[in-house]
Amino acid sequence: MRIGELSKRTGVSPRSLRYYEEQGLLTSERSDTGQRHYSDAEVGRVALIRQLFDAGMPSRVIATVLPCVDLPGDLGVAEETYEAMMRERDRIDADIAHLMEARDALDVLMTINTRHRAKLSAMAEPVAQPA
Repeated sequence: MRIGELSKRTGVSPRSLRYYEEQGLLTSERSDTGQRHYSDAEVGRVALIRQLFDAGMPSRVIATVLPCVDLPGDLGVAEETYEAMMRERDRIDADIAHLMEARDALDVLMTINTRHRAKLSAMAEPVAQPA
């Protein structure tokens, strides 16, 4: 199938499919005119790639995980894949901790601002209403 059909079947834009190929995540055969042709198996591979992206993995990490799919019987590859996923999970945990710290710091600033606005509101003179 050509790139347009793969795009329709997977819901992934042709531009993204070309990017996947540039990153070594997806392969195609080329016609004499240079058009990409994909096998039916690539539909499932694109779905897996999307799932890995949705899990927060960058393409460079996905490239280290995909050999586990290509060589499912290789324990060494399976171990490397697991370690790559653990490193990504640890990175995500660190990002979450950093975001929580940032949110807590923002909460402190919002509390200070709330007190400041309350003081300003108490000091404000009432505005005379027109008769």
